[in-house]
Amino acid sequence: MRSTLFKQIPIAVALSLALGACGGGGGGSDTTTPTTPTTPTTPTDGAITISAAAASADSRLACFKGTASAECGLRVYQIMVESFVDGDSSADYNAGYGSSHHKGDLQGIINSLDYIKSTGSNAIWLTPIFESIPKAGQDIWATRLDATGYFTSNYFKVDPKFGTLDQAKTLVAEAHKRGLYVFFDGVFGHHKDNVVASPTGKTPTGNANPVSYPGSYDFYAEVATYWIKELKIDGWRLDQAYQVPVDQWAKLRAAVQQASASVTYTNASGATVNPLGYMVGEIWQGESQITASGYGSAAAPGLLSNFDFPSRYRVVQTLAVEESGTGKKPASTLKEVYSTVQAAYPDHAMPNLMLTNHDLVRFGDLLQRGGIAQPSDDAYWNRHKLAFSFMAAYSGPITLYYGDEIGQEVAGFAAKQPDSTCAAMGLCDDHVSRDSAVIDGVATTVGGSVGALNARQSDLKSYVSKLWALRDSNPALAFGSRTHIYADSTLYVDRKDAGANRVLVILNTGSSEATIKLDSKAISGVTTDLSDLLASSTISAADGIYTIKVPALSARFLKF
Repeated sequence: MRSTLFKQIPIAVALSLALGACGGGGGGSDTTTPTTPTTPTTPTDGAITISAAAASADSRLACFKGTASAECGLRVYQIMVESFVDGDSSADYNAGYGSSHHKGDLQGIINSLDYIKSTGSNAIWLTPIFESIPKAGQDIWATRLDATGYFTSNYFKVDPKFGTLDQAKTLVAEAHKRGLYVFFDGVFGHHKDNVVASPTGKTPTGNANPVSYPGSYDFYAEVATYWIKELKIDGWRLDQAYQVPVDQWAKLRAAVQQASASVTYTNASGATVNPLGYMVGEIWQGESQITASGYGSAAAPGLLSNFDFPSRYRVVQTLAVEESGTGKKPASTLKEVYSTVQAAYPDHAMPNLMLTNHDLVRFGDLLQRGGIAQPSDDAYWNRHKLAFSFMAAYSGPITLYYGDEIGQEVAGFAAKQPDSTCAAMGLCDDHVSRDSAVIDGVATTVGGSVGALNARQSDLKSYVSKLWALRDSNPALAFGSRTHIYADSTLYVDRKDAGANRVLVILNTGSSEATIKLDSKAISGVTTDLSDLLASSTISAADGIYTIKVPALSARFLKF
């Protein structure tokens, strides 16, 4: 989490891809770019011919082994609580960063669970819901920070401005009934300076920001395990995870696993299960720093999963521009997503890929900032679909930020706002995405209105739901090894494999239809029909050659 008032991370999100495009204290990218494993030619008919055999598969990291894993298959829906849905007029902050109503609450999330399930998500992540106790005479900026939840006073109490403990229990239970895991946001490296002791009398040691370890371990271990036992949550998203030493993450992870093994709940299938115990760190830096501060080494692992900020920047720079305006890069840039994680992270790593979060500018606003597309343009919606298509084919957990599934944007927010006024307007780059949620069919107490999607929004949401369903039914996408087939300025082709499940993933980022003549030798000599998983059509090989047409700004998922 970042805020205009407290910039805890020395990050420059405007770094170009050459410098890592991932922020963080001057940390660069540990990028390696493999040689394209195929030899394409362009005959006079304009088709791209791919004839050479593909390179060996990427299969080293935890989610590339073709083995089903609940963690690798996560499709998380992130909720910024204070800006989401107002379902309870008695629980309001009425202040906060961003352009929302600042009245979001737990009841609003409960009311939205069916909608969230309909996106194809199988988990939710809530930003912190624990009490931030106002201090006498604090100004509006402190109250806005309180509303984020990221500087907690009482880790063992639900903030009454978000709701009640009973509502939190209902939320978790109702989510579980729908097959949704629930992750809370854990701030284990800093707190508000009026922090309250734990039920057993423990307190953090050191400063308020950051705390010191190992002295603070007992307090935060009690926090991490209390909510698993009390509400049966399935794990934690870990704010500014670099503030906690890696060896302490290993201990906290063991404590979470032990607590998760001690309780059970009934899931949507009627089975009795333990909470998942997933933990994912936020380290907004380059790959080497994420490894050093989060993953640790193969011999001494810390966290098993961290958000993959460097890969997020590469995806956004390919299909739009990132926050600095750097972007409009060739489709071949997407190769670096995989080459980097394979080269930089230890074997146990499960990088989590996202497109937006509460500290980033929404993809729709970045399309406008880059002068690429407006919401009135087909390209605006098709580029969203391409971004989600790439995520759908990613081996590892993925996270969808609320509203991105409907192409949400802040009208008129295209250029950077002046630093001197953006915070007061709620239009700074690091919190503009915290706008009011639009949840189809769900009423809000703000004016009594009911969220309703237009045709474009509904179409995009339907597409996301189909993609997430493909991930669920095709293990090659979420758990499979990845073999790169081809990339150029506008085309990107990968093969994903998990046992007998094999899927060819093709993205066309160009403005014209592409024709690919794919020699079966490029996919190990397979000559069975290719089944289009989105269009319910097939492509047959003629003399060992598949002719594949890919419309402009679209993706194809071909099972073989």
